[in-house]
Formats: sequence, structure tokens, C-alpha cells
Amino acid sequence: MAYITLNRTKLKHNYDFLNSRFEQNNIEWGVVSKLLCGNRTFIEELIKLGTREIHDSRIGNLKVVKSINPDVQTVYIKPPAKKNILKIVKYADVSFNTEYTTMQLLSKEAMRQGKVHKVIIMIEMGDLREGVVGDHLLEFYEQVFELPNLEIVGLGTNLNCLNGVMPSPDKLVQLSLYKELVETKFNKKIPWVSGGTSVTFPLLQRKLLPKGVNHFRIGETLYFGADLFTGGTVEGMQTDVFKLYAQIIELTQKPKTPEGELAENPSGEVFEIRQEDIGKTSYRAIVDIGLLEIAPDFLIPEEKGVTVIGASSDMLVLDLGNSDRNYQVGDIVTFQMKYMGVLGVLNSDYIEKYVVE
Repeated sequence: MAYITLNRTKLKHNYDFLNSRFEQNNIEWGVVSKLLCGNRTFIEELIKLGTREIHDSRIGNLKVVKSINPDVQTVYIKPPAKKNILKIVKYADVSFNTEYTTMQLLSKEAMRQGKVHKVIIMIEMGDLREGVVGDHLLEFYEQVFELPNLEIVGLGTNLNCLNGVMPSPDKLVQLSLYKELVETKFNKKIPWVSGGTSVTFPLLQRKLLPKGVNHFRIGETLYFGADLFTGGTVEGMQTDVFKLYAQIIELTQKPKTPEGELAENPSGEVFEIRQEDIGKTSYRAIVDIGLLEIAPDFLIPEEKGVTVIGASSDMLVLDLGNSDRNYQVGDIVTFQMKYMGVLGVLNSDYIEKYVVE
């Protein structure tokens, strides 16, 4: 059976790297755990690192955090669905919000549970996902700041999540100015300008981050060392916290091109024959993982010369033609993965999950 590992040592290296940068700049931050899909063992590893704040978009995952350590501050990072209000208040100390009617329900539920629920108001800054339009912010804030049992602790934004709009110093200065405007207008203190995410971290590294931004939510850069501006790696960070291992279940020399009339496969794809491959063969391996767990585009074989050919629901086909290793049936092929690949694998009940040093 295929399995995935989380390397504890490399995760700690990346966490310490980030934590040092944030401490040097007096920035608070939390770890985004949604990639871990609520896996208790992996979430325990996050908490062992010393993180005091964990963010997630699934309330069940925050429930796992609270069951491990109730003192970790939990943040629900999307506007709550009304049917989940009770659970949001129970398991999330903080939530992102953009709708007055939702915040009314949060207020009533927080009163019922005898809690003060914290809120970050998300502001639209151009990527066109969640957020209050800036022109309406003062009117919106005036409606919500007196709701009982709610505390507005921050103004935030998300960029690069839907339409790929990148953060810029100008956009983040504007976010900081919104905070100053609200504080001046209503004589209320807002502790956080939560404009920092993995895609924003390179601005901090390059000393381009406006000083007003004092809160980050980091996921991808922690797990992959990713510099999302360049598509490369942050110098000094580890890229392979996660690895995937799959076993060869068939290994045969076969033609490079299929034979017969071609139609769409179950994924809706039609194979395109390259003229230079006609009449050629290669050693092809089938490994025990498929589209149910991961799309081929998200896989990065560690062995040079191994090429991902394609996948069906439960099997992945590899071309071993240029590999120096003498693979045999039963051998393990190792992969690194892109973010969405790890997400798919960790969301699968069919993949074993282990922590390694």
C-alpha cells in the first residue's frame, strides 16, 4: 500500500526559520493546518513545535486541535455557514467574517455559550473572493462593532487565492490605512492587520512589507519552503517535509503508443500519439496509487529519468526508460508533491500516514 511521510526534523527546521523572521519583525503568526486534513498525528506535530495559533477552513479539524490542546488559539479562515454557527463558536476562538447577518448569529450563539468570540473582518482587495468592499467598510463596521459577545480583533485580506492577484506594498498599505480609518472613526482599537500569507512572505524577506501588517497565516511556505513570487524555494528552507512512497505492482517493457481506435478515457482525455514514439518501447511500471488520491501533474518523482505517464482511478503508470536504477516488482518509487497533491493524498483514507525523523 502507498504511504506518505511527514519529516518531523524538516518541519521543525522550517517552523524555526519562519518563527525567527517573524519575531525579528514583531509579527504575530499562526500555522494554517488545512493541508493536514485533520490528521491527529500530524496536528500533534504542529503543536509540539510550539505554535500557539492554528488556522483551518474545516471546523472538524479545529475540533481536533482543541482536543489535543485547548490553549491553542483556533482560527476559522472562511466566512461561516449559518448551519455551523454553534460549532464555530464552540471550537473556533476567531473567525473570518464578511456578512452582518452571520455575525448577528455568532453574537447570539456566543452569548448562549457564555463566550466572547473574536472576529477578523475580511476586506476585498482585488482578488474577488471573500471580503467587504472597502467603500462599505465604515458602514459595515458601524453595524457590527457593538454586537454583544463579539470582539473585532483584526482586518484581513486574502490575495492570490482565486484570480491570482499578487500582494503588493501598495495593497497592504491600503489595508493598514483601513485599520487606521476605522480606529479613528470609532475610537476602537483593532490589534491585527492580517495581510500576511505564504504568498506575502517574500515581501517580508525583501523588506518590502508595510510596517502596519502585523499578523501572518502561513501554510504552504511552512510545508514546502515555497517562494510563491518566484515559484522557487525560500533560501534556507526545506522543500520535502512530505514524501509519497508507492510500490511497483507491474513492470513490463511495452510500446510507447497505444494500438487501436482511440476515444476518451474515463477522465475525458484522448491520447495524442507522437510520431517519434511510434515503434518504440520502454519499461513501464504501474504503482499502487491513482487519481482517487492524486493527479499526476502534482507528482515529482525523486529518481531522475522516471516520468509520470498517466493514471486511472487506482493505478499510476510510470516510464522508467531513463532511470539508472534496476527496478523490480515490489520496489518502492518515491515522490515529492506539489501542495494540491499532498492535500489529495492526506484527504484519502486509503493512504497510510507516518511521522519520520
